[in-house]
Amino acid sequence: MYKVFVNDKPLFLTNKISKETDFQLFLLESVDIVQLIVKIFQNKIQKAYLYHPDEKEILKTLKTKIPVCKAGGGYVYNKKGEVLFIFRNGKWDLPKGGIEKGEAIETTAMREVEEETGVNKLTVTNKLQKTYHIFKRNGKYKLKITHWFEMQSDFDGIPQGQLEEGIEKVAWLKPDEIPEALKNSYENIKLLFEEEKLPK
Repeated sequence: MYKVFVNDKPLFLTNKISKETDFQLFLLESVDIVQLIVKIFQNKIQKAYLYHPDEKEILKTLKTKIPVCKAGGGYVYNKKGEVLFIFRNGKWDLPKGGIEKGEAIETTAMREVEEETGVNKLTVTNKLQKTYHIFKRNGKYKLKITHWFEMQSDFDGIPQGQLEEGIEKVAWLKPDEIPEALKNSYENIKLLFEEEKLPK
């Protein structure tokens, strides 16, 4: 199952029909995907499932209906086991950004971490899951697919937020501070921490 967040509300791409009742179920063959996304954006739908026997087929169809932008991001630990967060638009987030032409996605992730936070001396230690979210810019919907990488950093300076990207602050959060920050974060960021089961 894929989870795509539309304006922070979940759209599940699934090949199973479950008995839950707190969501609306749509069939890939008969739904107008763009209309469905518009309704979620307008808060007319809070949670939806999009069904097809082959989940990959749903994702493929979604990519044909909505332009895709690829991004890379970092889940960065320092030597103390703290995790690097940025604060932007009133929410805690992880550093990430769009891929540049001809760039490997891993390079994108490392470059974006460095640009957005000033943190360097990065080593990729693990490839994490991808996250999917749909946003609206200049009246057009886009599907952002972010490839996440776990990284280790030996950086020992003071991180600096990239002002032109609207980053108000950058912080290394201790494992016990992370749950509090996640209360004011995005759903796809929370997913990463579920996956990681929070640093030990």
